[in-house]
Formats: sequence, C-alpha cells, structure tokens
Amino acid sequence: MNNLLQVVLLGIIEGVTEFLPISSTGHLLIAERLGLGRRSELFNIVIQAGAILAVTVIYWPRISSIVRGLRDPEQRGYALKLALAFVITAGLGLVVAKLGVELPETVTPIAWALVVGGFWILLAEWLAARQAEQTEVTWLVTVVVGVAQIVAGIFPGTSRSGATIFAAMLAGTSSRRAATEFSFLVGIPTMYAASGYALLKQSKHGFDGEPWSDVAVGFVVSMVTAFIVIKWLLRYIQTHRFTPFAYYRIVLGVALLWLLPSGS
Repeated sequence: MNNLLQVVLLGIIEGVTEFLPISSTGHLLIAERLGLGRRSELFNIVIQAGAILAVTVIYWPRISSIVRGLRDPEQRGYALKLALAFVITAGLGLVVAKLGVELPETVTPIAWALVVGGFWILLAEWLAARQAEQTEVTWLVTVVVGVAQIVAGIFPGTSRSGATIFAAMLAGTSSRRAATEFSFLVGIPTMYAASGYALLKQSKHGFDGEPWSDVAVGFVVSMVTAFIVIKWLLRYIQTHRFTPFAYYRIVLGVALLWLLPSGS
C-alpha cells in the first residue's frame, strides 16, 4: 500500500477513535497488525496531539468561560473538580510509570478490553435510563473519572473517553452531555501532559526514523477528522444513547478473539 495512503488512513483512524468510546490505541494497533505498518512512537504521539488540538478548539469557549468565571462559586467548584481529576490521574500515572508498567503489544488483551468495555457501556446506559437525569458532577464522580483515566491508560482497548464518560454516568452524572463534557475537559490537560511526557522520553532516544512529512500529514488529518467527529458526537448524544458503540465493541472484540490466534 502507498505510504501516503497509510499515513492518511492512520490519521483518520486516530481522529475517529480518539474521542468515540471505542479506543484509539486499540484500533491503531489492530490497523498495524492488519497491514498499515508499524509507525514510530513520535508519529503516534503527534497524531494524537492533532486530535487533542481539535477538542481544545471546540471546547475553547467553555474553557474561557470557566477561567473568566472563577469568582463564581459554581464555576470555581467545577474548575477545582477538573483540577482534582487531573491531579489524581497525573499522580497515579507517575506511580504506574515508576513501576515500569508497559502497554501490551498484542491484540488479544485489546479484544477482551473491547468486549468488557462494551458491557460496561450497556450497564451505564441501563442504569442511567432508570433514574432522573443528573447533570451535577459530584466530588465522587471527579475521583472516579480521575482513576478511570489511568485504567484506560494501562489497558489499551478500554478507551479513555469511554472509561471516563461511563464511569461518570455510573457514579451519578447520568446526563450523557454533562458526563461527556467533563470527560473531554479533563482529557485536554491529561492528554497534553501525557503527550508532552512521551515526547520528552522519546527525545532522549532521538527522533530519527520517521519522515517529518508523514508526521505532519498524520497530524493534520487526525486534527480535521477529530474535529468533525467530535462535533457529530456532541449532536448525536443529545437525542441518542451510546449503545451502538457498545455493540460495535462487543462484535469487534469477539471477532478478533475468534479470528486471531492467541498472542497475536
């Protein structure tokens, strides 16, 4: 397959999957195994940064309103909850890094994470449908979301957005819109920090081996794709449940377990 086409497809996959609850890391690894080729860590970091930039642009008015409204107790409380969730994730992330935990590079654990995550979504939607819509983000939700980000980081296939959105819904924020907004806002500093840390580690080994033109194309494609997908998702959840994503995860996970040999 043409190299440019591979780069474009990987950028599209990252842009589509980063903020949908279906796991970007998992899909990129699956894409590599299915023929799109293994890319450098630099490439993967930069195309993720493209997706992060897209969500930052979309939520910039909301971010600005929070910053400008810090004198308001409600806005200040929301900002403190965002900060606490980030601190929990960062603190636990450093512990995980010190312990030397490494991501699996085989598809089998990703397949299991996709299946388990699918049932997690179904459970969250089932419980949310049986209670009055709750838009408040409590301190319990804040802590749970912070921990959920680390769980997603350790187990590829879990999906950071999926883990945090449905952790929030299970912990009490039953409104899809409110849970999604908190998940995405917490994800912005978290993913910038994670990308910066990864780049710092990578800089110690040098950035050779990946054409900068490929990195640039992947970044732009990921950013544009993510922008379109996030805009669509925010409209979609106003009137729809997340259950189609759950079924997709379960079907994909089962198919991978069935078709690929153990240890692939």
